[in-house]
Amino acid sequence: MDLATFERLLAPEGQELLSEVAARAGVESDLGLGTRLRKKHAPDLVAAAVTQNHLRGKAAAKFGDDAPRLYFTHDSLEQSTRMRVATHRASRLAASGATSVVDLGCGIGGDLVAMARAGLAVRGVERDPVRAAVAAANLRALGLAGEVLCADAQEVTVGDDEVVFVDPARRDARGRTFSTADLQPPWDWVCRLLTGRAVAKVMPGLAHDAVPDGVEAEWVSDGGDLVEACLWGVPFASTNRRATVLPSGEGLVAQGHSPDVADVGAFLYEPDDAVIRAGLVGELAATIGGWLPDSHIAYVGSDRAEATPLARGFRVVDELPFREKPLKAALQARDVGTLTIKKRGVDIVPEEVVRRMKLKGRQKALVIMTRVQGQGRAFLVERL
Repeated sequence: MDLATFERLLAPEGQELLSEVAARAGVESDLGLGTRLRKKHAPDLVAAAVTQNHLRGKAAAKFGDDAPRLYFTHDSLEQSTRMRVATHRASRLAASGATSVVDLGCGIGGDLVAMARAGLAVRGVERDPVRAAVAAANLRALGLAGEVLCADAQEVTVGDDEVVFVDPARRDARGRTFSTADLQPPWDWVCRLLTGRAVAKVMPGLAHDAVPDGVEAEWVSDGGDLVEACLWGVPFASTNRRATVLPSGEGLVAQGHSPDVADVGAFLYEPDDAVIRAGLVGELAATIGGWLPDSHIAYVGSDRAEATPLARGFRVVDELPFREKPLKAALQARDVGTLTIKKRGVDIVPEEVVRRMKLKGRQKALVIMTRVQGQGRAFLVERL
């Protein structure tokens, strides 16, 4: 979609067309709907409206009830922040005392929306003219104030009262990038921003030693999915590493805990990926009176049943043989026919093990296969 087509989509004819597409989607086939609408409207405008309606449907997972009122492009929807994550960041910014934010590279404006709703004055900067127009339209669609400039983020003057937010592009011509060397704008420019009042969204796989000195790295998961690392510039940093789990908002901060290593207890806990990536498994163990069954494996043992959004908990029912043949016999003796295997730190492919066993019983079972103090062990467990 080019800029001229998007501007026509915002005009009365385009808005009427969008409403008709939304009303008839699922009633008529895409082919039949498109054929009928092209008799009254330009083909490129019909294509844009049909595509927009499709993208709004996909966007519901990220943008919830706002999705039917917003505008998207394929790439920008994929790259945009989940609204729950953007809202968490915006709330923290507002709580810090910030009053104004400039989003350098705002895309379609998802973060601008969250920050404006948090009571911050917002200004977006986007080099791509279509995305800039979409971001401005999205603010207007939700009745939010804010300015969007079509400009190069590295050439914009930041106001004295503005906190900088930046989300460097994590894609190049070859696809998704996992290296800070390939980010755009460049990583060294982002690092310079982070010496001051700035916040950066980066890939969740960011190495700990890549975090600039004095900057706080917050790993964020949403609904169990590790989605990003957020770097808080030096003036905002209150720790060096943090894990935040959404939607609960529960978190952990680095405190240097070195948990004991001991045999598996009555319960096993699998930490949320944000906790693991932030290197805070020891801190999690401390919160539930736990220890590590193996110093190199991200499981926590405990004798307490603890409901926590920071980990999935399992009650240990029994220990089973680790080797496949006697494990199969033990499961057959329990009349197991449906088996789920979770593994960590052992060289197996759970789906292949399950397939080879060909269990035919009537019971379901969940087995954790892992290392305990260097040795492979298997445990029959139940979810807490």
